[in-house]
Amino acid sequence: MSGNPLRPISPDEVAMFHRDGAVLLKQVLAGEWLELLEQGLEYANDHPDGKSSGVGEALRIDQFPADQVPQLRQLIETSPIAAIVGYVLNSPVRFYMDQMFYKPAGEITPTPWHQDTCYYNIAGNDLVRAWACPDPVPRDLSIEVVRGSHRWNVTYHTWVGRDPAEDPEGAARAASALAAGKAVIGAEAHENWSYTDAFRDPTLPPTPDIDGHRDSFDILGWDYEPGDILLFHGHILHGAEGVSDWPHPRRAHASMWAGNDIHYLHRPGQVVPDPKALYDFSPQDGDTLDKFPEVFPVLWSPPPGG
Repeated sequence: MSGNPLRPISPDEVAMFHRDGAVLLKQVLAGEWLELLEQGLEYANDHPDGKSSGVGEALRIDQFPADQVPQLRQLIETSPIAAIVGYVLNSPVRFYMDQMFYKPAGEITPTPWHQDTCYYNIAGNDLVRAWACPDPVPRDLSIEVVRGSHRWNVTYHTWVGRDPAEDPEGAARAASALAAGKAVIGAEAHENWSYTDAFRDPTLPPTPDIDGHRDSFDILGWDYEPGDILLFHGHILHGAEGVSDWPHPRRAHASMWAGNDIHYLHRPGQVVPDPKALYDFSPQDGDTLDKFPEVFPVLWSPPPGG
């Protein structure tokens, strides 16, 4: 299988990503990569490993699925995705982590508006999500973004899990951990954690009510087809609509890639655990990811003189 995209990424597409914070790259993944993607997502869905969560039966989210799914690991290490991200960033790129989002046929639950920034212990500008799906996803159900919000220079908080009023014990645990300056999720909990233990950092401003004021925001969305790759910036506000009845699943793999300026920053409101191997190194705020090449390998670099 070729590690090159089906077509070159144009300068206009690169400029669009940096200007808008997202770009849909049409038909860049060959069919053999889509087959591998679908096999990997189905395997992950059939083999929960303790790092899964979701909303009832309507949404399944897996963290770090490539750690246990060979097809997804192969997709990350040998597909054109790393090269596509690197070309758009014009820098070497390190693989940070990946996620699976599996929404079965039937009710497709909405994804609330949020940034990825507040969920991870990293900061910096060169942070890119690559979203790939083996299923067609119409504009009404695919990811939407607020154009340009990656340049607002603000990180919002987002409650993920039960409302504090519905889960007072969980909220109390979160408040206690926050007061102690510790994340709820530690190394010992990495193998068996839940969104219901996650909390938001109340020192951050709340996410704007985008759904209540859609006409006030410049919202982008796309009709997605298998073979496309949606790239969006780690800081951009994004979400997705839902529908009560959909005839086939919406299965997606989202890998996160880091450029040169991404560094470690412990966030009191950490939701997603650090990659398991990172706990062996006790990272400090400000440490760039190149200090931990065993955890965050460079999977693409610009060619010499290129």
